[in-house]
Amino acid sequence: MIEPIAGDSCEVERSTYASAEAAAPTSTRLADLTTLHVGGPARRVVVARTENELVACVRDADDRGEPVLILGHGSNVVVADEGFEGVVVLVATRGLDSDVSACAGSFLTVAAGEPWDEVVAYATGREWIGLETLAGIPGATGATPIQNVGAYGSDVSATIARVRTWDRTDGAYRTFAASDCGFGYRTSRFKQEPGRYLVVDVSFQLELGPLSGPIRYAELAAAVGVAQGERAPLASVREAVLSLRRSKGMVLDEGDHDTWSAGSFFTNPVLAEQSAAALPADAPRYPQADGTVKTSAAWLIERAGFGKGYGEGPATLSSKHTLALTNRGAATTADVLDLARTIRSGVREAFGVTLEPEPVLVGCSL
Repeated sequence: MIEPIAGDSCEVERSTYASAEAAAPTSTRLADLTTLHVGGPARRVVVARTENELVACVRDADDRGEPVLILGHGSNVVVADEGFEGVVVLVATRGLDSDVSACAGSFLTVAAGEPWDEVVAYATGREWIGLETLAGIPGATGATPIQNVGAYGSDVSATIARVRTWDRTDGAYRTFAASDCGFGYRTSRFKQEPGRYLVVDVSFQLELGPLSGPIRYAELAAAVGVAQGERAPLASVREAVLSLRRSKGMVLDEGDHDTWSAGSFFTNPVLAEQSAAALPADAPRYPQADGTVKTSAAWLIERAGFGKGYGEGPATLSSKHTLALTNRGAATTADVLDLARTIRSGVREAFGVTLEPEPVLVGCSL
């Protein structure tokens, strides 16, 4: 089991993260456990605070044939209004461990339930390079390899060294090196085999130094005042990312309904070269190593006539970012999915491109 770093000179600071125990759930409504604030009741909800509890909860339910929904912070999931007829296991495991050397850098192992943004703050505060552009992304660390979470020109596959899992099919622990994780754009072997692997911890290999990795994203480079490809102080990059994300409603704030979302609802389409060539001349095109071309879902949505704030509620596009479908306070899952279908149909009619949802859909579909 991972424990907080012993003897760390910043142990007092770290303890504010490690000491926060997950409260017993007061509600079985998934709307109360997800950032989109939609979804019906679960049959029951349990909180797993240790690795042993986590594996035991899941294994026990599997042995009984009870459906299981593993939930971190509920930031990338849409649950049906009918709810979930099974057990929801809330991953509340905590702990970090690092092995640091001047030659190898920092080998940082993080329990699945650690809040991701706090891990980014922890690493950048110690001048460990590689996570700084991923600040402000909501959710638990264990979810990051599943989606290969990314932002501002980077994703977690660039720094993940290994992922340790409980294989629910074989009933055994399995550890995957990064090369065996099947990472791709917003995907991994864990996403491709849904429900099989329970992530228990993730290890990252991080360089040491006061400057970020090369900044590949033009908007971020401009925000920190460097040219694309140059480096900037780690703290400045993290703060710039948080500022950019806040301006787009992508940092959670209970008082701001633009953040009552599942983040980006659609992934950026990756198209065959011929399909990309059929897009308007000014459409964004990002050639990929395999010959495909990535384009911008937000650009397609906006050009198809769906601007910021589109919709009459209770579900609308965010007033800050067209990729986020938001709950204005009283939306149901049906409201959100109706809006998603309208947008997807409009983009398909305008450009012949079918947008794919990024969140996990539980008991519902587009």
